[in-house]
Amino acid sequence: MRAWLPSCLSLCAVLALTACGTAIPDSGSGVGFGDYESYDAQRQRDAALATSQRQTVQPPAGPVASADSYPSADAPSATGAPTAAEIDAALGRTPASTGGVITPAAPAPAPVRSGTVPASGGNNGSISDEQSFEAVSSRESIQSDAQRIAQQRAQFEQAPVTALPDRPQDTGPNLAEYALSTTNQPGQQIYRRGFTSQRKYDRACSSQPSAAVAQQAFLAAGGPQKDRLGMDPDGDGFACGWDPRPFRAAKG
Repeated sequence: MRAWLPSCLSLCAVLALTACGTAIPDSGSGVGFGDYESYDAQRQRDAALATSQRQTVQPPAGPVASADSYPSADAPSATGAPTAAEIDAALGRTPASTGGVITPAAPAPAPVRSGTVPASGGNNGSISDEQSFEAVSSRESIQSDAQRIAQQRAQFEQAPVTALPDRPQDTGPNLAEYALSTTNQPGQQIYRRGFTSQRKYDRACSSQPSAAVAQQAFLAAGGPQKDRLGMDPDGDGFACGWDPRPFRAAKG
């Protein structure tokens, strides 16, 4: 009795539900659809719609076909797929005039400025006309270059060569001439000097702005034979440490 009791209870429950009018749910129905057939039909329509979009937007490979070779936007599809007009209406776009085929608009060419030529590649829209070999070679030749060189030579002017002006005579002793006239080294005594204190020497040299100016003052005051200012106590003929060797080296 215990073996058939569960089966009897299940049968009684089924009969009770049937008597109450409760419908048993269909396990074969799809989510969001009444049955699986509706779901499968909608899935096939979606796949056909995606295939039709790819075929409509991308033109076939090979030679470009004429407008008459494309199917009309109003012609029904033999496979049951939506037409191009239906796809345009669903996507909210306007079909092109070539049989419903959507043709991407070609970008407008960039304006070419005068004196420039379009670039063959790269990011620059144009290059200078002077930097284009094709543009220059099309209008220049060996003869035109020769004419340009001749014109430039005709316009060339050379300044006339004039004699150097005479050096004024009242500029004082010429240090270059004096340096080249001497042969002794600085410190080598040539002239005999009397007693000159260090204090007098320092005071006389410190009053001059440079050794060259001191040498000119020394020569103007009777040097090198005489040293009235006390600038040449060692008798070498060079006052306040002035050095004639750079002038000798320049003559060389």
